[in-house]
Amino acid sequence: MAGVATSPIRVDGRLDEEAWKSAGIAVTLTQQSPVSGGPNPYRTEVRFLAGADTLYVGFLCLDPEPSRISVHTMLRDGNMDGDDSVALLFDTFGDGRNGYLLRVNAAGARLDGLISGPETFSTDWDGLWDTAAVQTPEGWSVEIAIPAATLRFRPGRPWGLNVQRYVARDLMDLRWSGTTLDAKLWDLSRAGLLEGVGGLKQGLGLAAVPYALGYRSQTFAPPDPHAFLAGRAGFDVSWNATSNVGGVLTVNTDFAETEVDTRQINLTRFPLFFPEKRSFFLESSNLFTFGLGLQDVFIPFYSRRVGLLEGKPVPIDAGVKVIARIGKWSLAALDVEMRGTAISGRTNLFAGRLTFDVDENLRLGLIGTNGEPTGRLSNFLTGVDAVWQTSKFLGGQNLAFGLWGAVSGGDLASGKRTGWGFKADYPNDLWDVSFRVNEFGDALTASLGFLPRPGTRRWSGGVAYQPRPGPGPFSWIQQFFFQADPTVVTRLDGTVESWDLFLAPINFVTKSGDGFEVSVDPQFELLSAPFEVSPGVVIPPGSYRFARDSERRARRTGRSGPRLWRPAEPSTTGESGTWSWSSDGASRAAT
Repeated sequence: MAGVATSPIRVDGRLDEEAWKSAGIAVTLTQQSPVSGGPNPYRTEVRFLAGADTLYVGFLCLDPEPSRISVHTMLRDGNMDGDDSVALLFDTFGDGRNGYLLRVNAAGARLDGLISGPETFSTDWDGLWDTAAVQTPEGWSVEIAIPAATLRFRPGRPWGLNVQRYVARDLMDLRWSGTTLDAKLWDLSRAGLLEGVGGLKQGLGLAAVPYALGYRSQTFAPPDPHAFLAGRAGFDVSWNATSNVGGVLTVNTDFAETEVDTRQINLTRFPLFFPEKRSFFLESSNLFTFGLGLQDVFIPFYSRRVGLLEGKPVPIDAGVKVIARIGKWSLAALDVEMRGTAISGRTNLFAGRLTFDVDENLRLGLIGTNGEPTGRLSNFLTGVDAVWQTSKFLGGQNLAFGLWGAVSGGDLASGKRTGWGFKADYPNDLWDVSFRVNEFGDALTASLGFLPRPGTRRWSGGVAYQPRPGPGPFSWIQQFFFQADPTVVTRLDGTVESWDLFLAPINFVTKSGDGFEVSVDPQFELLSAPFEVSPGVVIPPGSYRFARDSERRARRTGRSGPRLWRPAEPSTTGESGTWSWSSDGASRAAT
């Protein structure tokens, strides 16, 4: 339970204010991994204080050997796999599905993001919160201040909560709730409750961010030297009408401060997937998540289609976004007016998502988009999905099923305009098994979505046996990962277009954190037309078999801190690297 912040809290990493002393220890951490319920040599004190408009969290992480505290990154949303860290998970609406994760390492570096399922987490969202960490002779401590305006929550109700400490040198997770080996950190259905936050207020919930940008261009060339002055201005206004209903209005949107994309090299026939980085679209973006485990195979609404065309920015004259979480219903919708340019006409784009929680296991959803970014054609797409998942199968294991269907309309080519898919998932510590099939019609068009391979049927799955050796000759190994991941992509007539078989017959992580893997990844591609990899390098039609050094690292979960993704299935959207292949007895290679 959160105490009351009776005095100001200075966020400096030191829990020396009187309010901390009266707060009391809120939670007790238990070893979750590598030995569930095992001894805990790392005492951790966690305290919560609720002010009028801010939630404060304090961690005191005692360590018998402070010199061995590990820190490797100071980047925002950096890789903390090898860092001593603490993490907070908030399920502010109590639906057991969506929430927030905040993580801080022993040097005060931050990681945050949105949770949209027990195995789905994105670091693209960056919330406004403050933190500091200090190392002491007894270990290290952290203070975190989270403004109520940063989170959306159901007023007057407790929040779902989980707390974790990760000790890097022992690959050890200490967790408050969900302490079995099968419990995923992001599974909010296993979270406990944080009481004492019902009085947090967001004030007026009104924020305005104006901007003005000017520039001067001068030409000195005779006979007519001249100067040209120009500029633009706009603003964003956000208003949280209540803690669970809000919206954002943007006029002449400015994306000048947006983080640039990571450079990628595409050596495939399919478009690359780039994550969203613009704050207007990231707010509550987890509410647009569709289906179960579709990842970048099919995304009905891909917000990078808005305000970007052929890699170039397109001005947004105005846009509005509405977010609402009322009872079992969730709504996310946006409407944007894009200005006409030399490569596109003026156009209006809309996307909306509505979900209903039937019970704690089943969620039904509807998604719809309308508009085409170039403004030259009409396009709409409608999809429905159902996701059933539980963490109580056979007494505490994870099981999930997902089903979806979609249809598109407008100015489309002739052909099949529908798509559907199914996934079954059994993601647990000893056995991790999944199967999925997705079919995309050749005329299924998602102008505001991401669909790299229309006109195909994709079968994929995975089996991983992941024992943890006990005493004996393999006692120095923390966990084995024996894995097979097959994928087959066919055309709608059954012709095999691609297949991939990733095998990791030898793969383990030692108790010191070292990993060893031997894997093979044979692949097949059928080209029905010439494919130009780069200017002057053309691959002729034919059947190609090749093997590549894949960077996919099985389902290695040996380092048990929060993972940014689950790399369990091969990508269909392109990877950089060296390809080699052969056809009709000839060998070729391209880099």
